[in-house]
Amino acid sequence: METNHSTIEAEEAAPKKKSYRFIIILALLVTVGGTWGYTKYNHGLHHEETDDAQVDANISPVIPRISGYVTEIRVKDNQSVKKGDTLIVLDKRDQLIKLEQARAALSSSQGNLGFANATTTASQASGITYEANISVVEAQIEAAKVNVWRATQDFARYENLIKDHSITQQEFEQASAAKQTAERQLEVLVAQRNAAERQAKAAGQQTRATSVQSRVANANIKAHQADIANAELNLSYTVITAPTDGRVSKVNAQVGQYLQAGQSLFSIISTTEPWVVANFKETQLTRMKLGQHVLVHVDAYPDHEFEAKVASFSPATGARFALLPPDNASGNFVKVVQRLPVRIEFTNANDARIAQLRPGMNVFVDVELD
Repeated sequence: METNHSTIEAEEAAPKKKSYRFIIILALLVTVGGTWGYTKYNHGLHHEETDDAQVDANISPVIPRISGYVTEIRVKDNQSVKKGDTLIVLDKRDQLIKLEQARAALSSSQGNLGFANATTTASQASGITYEANISVVEAQIEAAKVNVWRATQDFARYENLIKDHSITQQEFEQASAAKQTAERQLEVLVAQRNAAERQAKAAGQQTRATSVQSRVANANIKAHQADIANAELNLSYTVITAPTDGRVSKVNAQVGQYLQAGQSLFSIISTTEPWVVANFKETQLTRMKLGQHVLVHVDAYPDHEFEAKVASFSPATGARFALLPPDNASGNFVKVVQRLPVRIEFTNANDARIAQLRPGMNVFVDVELD
């Protein structure tokens, strides 16, 4: 009987131990759940999070500035390059010919300028000579006028004397001849002066004409110098170089291919100073400010935490930049919470993992609110 009694007590004690165990486990679960819930609630009061975020970086397109045939390609897909490295070489023979043509045109214009300047100098010298001749003839005309006056006076006296037969007919004829000679000499000198004036005027017109030719030649020289500069610039464009440091995308070019000016070939993705674009809901922006501390978790490196800060806010929501922005003025309106892109920049420049980030990588962003 005692044995049976002991067995019954043991059986009654077992359920009691089991019920205590359940209560303890339930209490632990409630405690852990409550602690976790309070932690998440408290975290939510001081943080804003989103997983709608990606890594971004500067992407520079490689575009030829002139048309031409590809003669050499010096890069491969995904290759790292430095700013100024040669990427593609185009056939430069056409550009060399254009450069030589421009130089030949410049030489011709310089020769025209020299000829125009020499003609101008000669015209100016002729004008000075004609002006000097005019001065000499003017002096001779004044002397001739005096001779005409004197011969006229002598003729008048001899004309009175011949009436009284005080002089011979020969003396009278000599006086008349002297008068006529002086008058003819004056006429000749006046004609010479007029001719010299016309020559001086013509020389002045020639000087002005050659001066215009000199200005035209100077203008042509400047134009051809500009052509040479343009030809040299186009010649330099036959070598396509990297616009920045980075990594080359897929190279869409082949040797022998004809490239059009402005044709996009490939891109160079910068590996320095990437940033994050996080699309926060508009309801999350109430307490967000510039400069707030941010923790960034990249899916590719789950065990690494990146330090960052809020750098800027987009001036409009992402929907405004869509190809077809929504128009709420027509049809039935359904309110949808919009997202605003926020630029987040990394602050720890010594973090080696930053250089390993690639545009488009998914990240999780945690902003610490003030």
